[in-house]
Amino acid sequence: MASNGTPIIQLKNIGKNYGNINALRGVNLTVRQREVTCILGDNGAGKSTLINIIAGLFSYDEGDYIVDGKRVQFSSPREALDRGIAAVYQTLALVPLLPVWRNFFLGSELKEGWGPFRRLDIKTMYGETQDALEKMGIHLENLEQPVGTLSGGQRQVVAIARAIHFGARVLILDEPTAALGVAQSGLVLRYIAAAARDQGIGVIFITHNPHHAWLVGDHFIVLARGEVETDAPRADLSLDNLMFHMAGGAGLSALEHELRERAPTSVA
Repeated sequence: MASNGTPIIQLKNIGKNYGNINALRGVNLTVRQREVTCILGDNGAGKSTLINIIAGLFSYDEGDYIVDGKRVQFSSPREALDRGIAAVYQTLALVPLLPVWRNFFLGSELKEGWGPFRRLDIKTMYGETQDALEKMGIHLENLEQPVGTLSGGQRQVVAIARAIHFGARVLILDEPTAALGVAQSGLVLRYIAAAARDQGIGVIFITHNPHHAWLVGDHFIVLARGEVETDAPRADLSLDNLMFHMAGGAGLSALEHELRERAPTSVA
């Protein structure tokens, strides 16, 4: 297992093609324990393709994907999960009508008994869910309540805690604050920071919101048209600079210059 400071994941010159379309070109990325790596970009920048490659949903066509120093080519998300790489997508894969504890163990249910008398081990799953949530500082009054009755932010942090409980060393979060208000976004961002700082997880935080990224990020990647437009640690970047690159960077400056040159001169 990688130690703090040693990369868990390294992507080197990753490329992905769909026929004649280059979805990704020459993408480099490093993920370490206890760090939040923020990936930003506009629609069509390549964020979804990149995280799906990391999560094992898509294969890559060029470059090297290295986990714990060894090159990998995952053929399924299960292979990525077996290496401790888990993705929490916006859909969350939660069943609204099932209680919190059932959702926590959804697909990984514990059973007790023997043969035809095997049944769900409700007591153990309830207790482990409670312990895992409390370990993350998440306090829910009733784990029997349907998960659909929780707020959007609470559902996000339950999904984060579930991934960590089942062994995630790298947690990929796909736009977790996109549909949330200010208060609920703040809740999720606190737990993103806690996952990295207190649980030792390497977090990949995908977002289109530079303000949210700046609150928790240690390293920032801005994608534009499938390529890395910016790659910088927090110490080498300011929020204004990050927003500049997110808005289009040099291309935006060139457009501004062009529009100024074309502006009609005033007539006295």
